[in-house]
Amino acid sequence: MSLSSSSATVKCVLGPTNTGKTFYAMDRMLGYSSGMAGFPLRLLARENYDKLVARLGPGQVALITGEEKIIPANARYFCCTVEAMPLERSVDCLVVDEIQLCGDRERGHIFTDRLLHARGRHETLLLGAHTMRPLLETLLPEAEFISRDRFSRLSYAGQKKTTRLQRRSAIVAFSASEVYRLAELVRRQRGGAAVVMGALSPRTRNAQVELYQNGDVDFLIATDAIGMGLNMDIGHVALADDMKFDGQSMRRLAPSELAQIAGRAGRHTTDGTFGVTEDCRPLEQEVIDAIESHYFPPVRQLYWRARNLNYNTLDGLLKSLEAAPPYAFMARKGDGVDHLTLQALADRPDIRELADSPGRLRILWDVAQIPDFRKTLTDSHVVMLARIFDNLARQGQLDSRWVAAQLSHLDRLDGDIDTLMTRIAHIRTWTYITHKTGWTDTKQDWQELAKSIEDRLSDELHNRLTQRFVDRRAAHLSRRLKESTTLMAAVKLDGTVLVEGEEVGSLTGFTFIPSLSETGGDAEEKAMILAAARKGLPEEIERRVAAFTISADPAFRLTDKGRIIWRDADIGRLVRTENLYAPRAEVADSDLLSADQKARMADRLAKFVTDHIHSVLAPLMALSTPDQLFAADETETSSPGSDAEQAASSNQSGQADDTAPESVPAAEPVKPPRQLSGAAKGFVWQIYEGLGTVERRLVSAQLRETTDSDKPLLAKAGLRVGTETVYLPDMLKPAPISLRVLLWCLYNQTFPDCGPPPEGRVSITLPEGADDVDAGFWMAAGYRRLGPRIMRVDMVERVAALVRAAAREGIFEITDDMLSLAGVGRDDMALMLVDLGCRQVGERPAEDPEKPAVAQFERVQKKRSPRPNHKSGGPDKAKGKKPPRQKHHQNNAPRNRSEKQPDPNSPFAVLAALKK
Repeated sequence: MSLSSSSATVKCVLGPTNTGKTFYAMDRMLGYSSGMAGFPLRLLARENYDKLVARLGPGQVALITGEEKIIPANARYFCCTVEAMPLERSVDCLVVDEIQLCGDRERGHIFTDRLLHARGRHETLLLGAHTMRPLLETLLPEAEFISRDRFSRLSYAGQKKTTRLQRRSAIVAFSASEVYRLAELVRRQRGGAAVVMGALSPRTRNAQVELYQNGDVDFLIATDAIGMGLNMDIGHVALADDMKFDGQSMRRLAPSELAQIAGRAGRHTTDGTFGVTEDCRPLEQEVIDAIESHYFPPVRQLYWRARNLNYNTLDGLLKSLEAAPPYAFMARKGDGVDHLTLQALADRPDIRELADSPGRLRILWDVAQIPDFRKTLTDSHVVMLARIFDNLARQGQLDSRWVAAQLSHLDRLDGDIDTLMTRIAHIRTWTYITHKTGWTDTKQDWQELAKSIEDRLSDELHNRLTQRFVDRRAAHLSRRLKESTTLMAAVKLDGTVLVEGEEVGSLTGFTFIPSLSETGGDAEEKAMILAAARKGLPEEIERRVAAFTISADPAFRLTDKGRIIWRDADIGRLVRTENLYAPRAEVADSDLLSADQKARMADRLAKFVTDHIHSVLAPLMALSTPDQLFAADETETSSPGSDAEQAASSNQSGQADDTAPESVPAAEPVKPPRQLSGAAKGFVWQIYEGLGTVERRLVSAQLRETTDSDKPLLAKAGLRVGTETVYLPDMLKPAPISLRVLLWCLYNQTFPDCGPPPEGRVSITLPEGADDVDAGFWMAAGYRRLGPRIMRVDMVERVAALVRAAAREGIFEITDDMLSLAGVGRDDMALMLVDLGCRQVGERPAEDPEKPAVAQFERVQKKRSPRPNHKSGGPDKAKGKKPPRQKHHQNNAPRNRSEKQPDPNSPFAVLAALKK
């Protein structure tokens, strides 16, 4: 193929992106009996190869890239990378795509060589941008120029946040780290993104593109590789930056480069838009105008490198690579990676010694052109190439055992995404090596092994990328949320919620708990899932609300912290009010409940709380209405008794009803209502306010004011008046204890960590850390603290009775009965006695000299005001009038000193009255 072929027609097909240049050229090529097309990327070569295979069959089409060669024996059409084009093969039609890359600093010299020397027998098609036209006209004055217009309109959409970009958008960044960051962001907020980078293998790239094309994800995060003809259904292209590292320094992209990327938006006749993200500065107006109008300054410089090399000596080879270009507008490519690699190899004495013939120098130049896809620019690549050349120069082939070891080292699937990409880059280098003719003993076997390793690594990389950057569930739900106002939802028996077939979380009661991604998710992901749940669960929530409102009281349960449980789900809580016995029930907040549903639930909870308190604490609640406490007695008929009692009743009841039939006996006279005195009502109210348990000393004044007629009524109300405590025995059962403690904690806004004593225990050691717990907490539970013990009040009375019995003679000692009943040792019992109103007055030596002295105690006498005398049924004492001294009954005559007489005003007198 040469420029001088007079019968060859050269056509330059120029235009912006989405003009159908490639389609036109491939269609023209297929009009000939043979053809060859060179593409700028291995990915593009593979894409067009697949299209031709689908159209013509695999036997008619060949694929030739640096790392992959599929060459059927009768192949007529060749899809290649520009570097791998077999120019020695003659074809009727030859195509070179993206010819404007002649001006690319890194690869421009390859495209310039094809521009000058690659020709088809009948037709050559050079595809590219209008910016190349001036130089093409200079170099190819005989060429025919065909200008093609863009099929769709491309317009600027301004700057938008990444999270606000429209669906079917591509976000372009210029480093792997930035691509990963953006992909993570899009996964969290929009369900995920496909990732396309030049470093991906074709297999991985195709799998990622398929995710985007089939709608699994609506976003694509890519490097500028997508600007080279990757055709996808992209509606918007957003630039995350306008700076890139070109291999030597950071620089701003030229308007033509930005247009090449932006031009991926809009396919065929569908208009597209481009813009920038929040991380990129807005484009200048002149740049926007240039991209929209597809008008850019022409390319003014091409890169060039000599193709006629001197293989006589190593220095001659190096010098020939430095030959000057034939035109002033061409710049010599003097820093090519292969050129620099050759120079590095030439600096090694062992290489210079071996490179002693034209044949070996050709091999050395071929070895220097082995690409380092890792782009590490380290000595390790040169060291490997030196060994390859040594093998080829000395043995004619590579050492099979060494090759096998190198490939085996790469055949691993562990590590992170970057590790897998590094292995893929390395295996791509070895794939390139195994495709070199004559370098290995069994070429086909090594090629298949290298390809199988690359395929496994590619598949694993695709899986890792998908796992990290794609949330299929979130993507599906996000899309359906945009498409429909209602979603199909179902709730499994275990509470798992499915929306549109995707598991989105669990429904516990009326609270939806989203199942976030493994990385924990964030607010955006949670909001999206909650939005899906709100659209899919209204019917289920209404069904549950209806069941809730008709549930019987046993379906509800209170926790020790005031939470309300329904069907094992936390659905509300109790909140303090000014009324100790009437905490307010609040429904737990839920985005799934409407205001009406919350109101209905709140009404049901309020009824449950009221009914529950009145049921469990019925004897205690009865104390709140002393006037009605004995209402049943108002209809009580007189029981048979003495004639005097019947006569009194008759006199009080009056005459019988004269209108009653003679056959009906007259009703028994009704006794006067039995009511508590005012003092007794105050006493009862204090017990009520004390949740049914009050220390005796706090109500002693009211108790002394009660009348004799109050005592049987108080006993009938269930009150037990002890010497230490006044309490309701029925309230010492587990259920009342738990509820009373809860009410106390709610009202006092404190929930001691220790909690009430365990159910069924009458005495426990003071829990660790409970030294500062308010005494009222223990009293609400029906317990009292004595020294280091927490003891139920009825047991306190029993212990106090033993102490009083022992203290009748004055000084006393701790007895075994006290220790046994209290379940403590002597030291603890001594502390308990102090809380029972005793004090230690001395010690006596123990009978056994080895044992400690025995402590002795006495009760501390309390001064009490005299108890007023109220006769049963008599009037209240006059204000300011001293009550008369009470007369002693005969059986209360003073006893001798050996039998001490109880003080009539002591608590024992009250107990005695209650026993009668």
